[in-house]
Amino acid sequence: MASLIIDDIPQAIVNVKRRLRQALPNYREVFLALEENIRGQVEQIRRELAAGHNPVPQIDAEDILQQRVSEQQKALIKQRGACAIRGVFPRAKAEGWNREIGDYLDRNNFVERLKNAAEDNYFGKLAAGKPQIYGIYWSKPQVEARQDARMHAVQVFLNGLWATESNGKQHFDPTRVATYADRTRRRPPNSSSLGLSPHVDSGTIERWLDENFRYVYRHVFSGDWQQYDPFAADGRTEVREIASPAVCSMFRTFQGWTALTPQRTNAGTLNLVPIANAMAYVLLRALQDDVADDDLCDAAPGRALSISEKWHPLLLSGISPIPDLEPGDTVFWHCDVIHAVENEHHGEFDSNVMYIAAAPGCEKNDAYLQRQLPSFINGRTPPDFAPDDFEVDFDGRATADLLTPLGKAQLGMG
Repeated sequence: MASLIIDDIPQAIVNVKRRLRQALPNYREVFLALEENIRGQVEQIRRELAAGHNPVPQIDAEDILQQRVSEQQKALIKQRGACAIRGVFPRAKAEGWNREIGDYLDRNNFVERLKNAAEDNYFGKLAAGKPQIYGIYWSKPQVEARQDARMHAVQVFLNGLWATESNGKQHFDPTRVATYADRTRRRPPNSSSLGLSPHVDSGTIERWLDENFRYVYRHVFSGDWQQYDPFAADGRTEVREIASPAVCSMFRTFQGWTALTPQRTNAGTLNLVPIANAMAYVLLRALQDDVADDDLCDAAPGRALSISEKWHPLLLSGISPIPDLEPGDTVFWHCDVIHAVENEHHGEFDSNVMYIAAAPGCEKNDAYLQRQLPSFINGRTPPDFAPDDFEVDFDGRATADLLTPLGKAQLGMG
């Protein structure tokens, strides 16, 4: 899939906003109606939090494996755009992986090697300091977790929440999982200013400027936002992004955290705005008259899409911590869902997770797998990330002999 190339970005923004406003002359009224919908969802989230209920749906991995997840549960996941899944891995296995990753980092003097790290500007415009994310991708626990049959079943379930076929075309294969090798996070107690302010990944200004992105959001831009389905796959795998380090080249149905240690509120955990159609608000907010003609609410290329008090206070009033997680539990959120990481970690445990997303089989993802595979074989950084290549000579790195048939298939081998 070709990257999006724009020579004069400010002028491109002016031109696109002019066209979008001309096509939707009542953009103000449409936005106000959408705002009421979002406000109602925010108020419901706040009521649930005030009553001591977490608004992020929670299900058991066993219910997925036994196909016992109800249609009502699925509908709530699709409304909230996220879910916590209990017991994807046994607690003891996750705790063992946590120790093993720590040993892997220590044995290979990772902290010393960080002094020579390549620069990652992706979160450069977000508030707070750089999070404690470790640029390792090929430790044995990471590879084992990605190819685990229980994780595979969860990913297939999540992919299957999407409307994958329309107009006689299958947009992706929900039963085929593609491995997106990502990093791990290890955050000690009493650490501060190491969070990430609210943002969305996988596209910033492209959501307005790329015609394929505009097709995905066509109902929003036509004023028919009630018809917009965040889980419609049509067009999602054809969107084009501006190439830059650490911008995801794969299509992920859901991003995900796998807990290696207990995850608790106020202990450096993940926060979400559990509103699946919040992106519609973000898109139309940028067309309003108080935003400069060459601006998209401060969206910048090659960065995360920042959600701010200046432009999106209503959305931020719906932010919620994820449910408490135990080692082996996971949380997943839709690729358009706003998320953040707490600045303060007042807990008693390290807050450690592996990033494992759900990415389905499709042409876009298959193309990335072929670019990613040599990185696995040689222990290099995957193509989407700043090229540190820490693991080339790491002792204990996973190699092909660790892979199961499922693991090989998910990496695009054979």
